[in-house]
Amino acid sequence: MGVLAFVFGLIFGSFFNVVIYRLPRGQSLIRPGSHCPSCGHPLAPLDLLPLLSFIFFRGRCRYCGGAISRRYPLVELLTGALFVLAVYLFGLSWEALAAIVFLSLALIISFIDLDWQIIPDSLVLTGLFSGLILNFFRSRPGVGAGLAGMIIGFVLMAALFYLSGGRMGGGDVKYAAVIGLFTGGKLVWVALFLAFILGASVSLLLILSRRRSLRDPIPFGPFLALGGSIALLWGEEIFAWYLGLF
Repeated sequence: MGVLAFVFGLIFGSFFNVVIYRLPRGQSLIRPGSHCPSCGHPLAPLDLLPLLSFIFFRGRCRYCGGAISRRYPLVELLTGALFVLAVYLFGLSWEALAAIVFLSLALIISFIDLDWQIIPDSLVLTGLFSGLILNFFRSRPGVGAGLAGMIIGFVLMAALFYLSGGRMGGGDVKYAAVIGLFTGGKLVWVALFLAFILGASVSLLLILSRRRSLRDPIPFGPFLALGGSIALLWGEEIFAWYLGLF
């Protein structure tokens, strides 16, 4: 199952690269077909083998010799690893499918937000629709707890959006609702707490290293994605550990 999950992850990761590149640019995800970003030459099936084509052609287009971004194999590898992790933790179940959907969206949103400082509404709507459907089949959190988590996540982030004077993006507010829908009313607190701790820690390191200043925007979407992913996969253990401290 792990091998199959990894192979499917590589295939989907190849498509996710298309989404990451084209969606924020307002381009169709279907047409035109895949082509070299340097020379525009259409890519043959041999050029589209996930991960393998990058290795075979040494990270270059075989038509013009232009360098291909290392992000493409990185996204494919990450997607394959995340698919394996979901199946390893949850087996063949609705929980595994929900984890795959959530982690896939988290990966796409993270890379888009890093590049463009936006979280497209189409990804938020995809998360809300898929989360609502999957919660009917999942044992946890279920429909009620999922809706509660969606409301909690949205309200908390909306309050922070208002208090920050709009410095926090509106996409973060909507994405928090997706995280709450998948994690539920209890674990959404874990997700947001981790997101703020991770975001503050990384931001502080960037400022101290002078790679960013206090005025530079730092995308929060990747931290929400990471916090939500950790909460979805290990939130119950983290919550129990926290309660055990008292």
